[in-house]
Amino acid sequence: MFLAEAATEAVESTYSHFDIFMLVFTVLIAIGLVRLLMQRPRKNVLAIGFATVCLLVFLAADYKMISGW
Repeated sequence: MFLAEAATEAVESTYSHFDIFMLVFTVLIAIGLVRLLMQRPRKNVLAIGFATVCLLVFLAADYKMISGW
């Protein structure tokens, strides 16, 4: 009985309500990046670069967050 209780404590989830906000922000950044890339006459290269870096950081954070669930 003691070993079963210890095993369930070790498998405890690290889910938090903030995780949902992280996923929503990642989707919003991805939508913004797609909209920046779809601009026809002139593309804002600085904004595209910044959005790409932000998206990569958020994707890495989401991967680490979801792997901890």
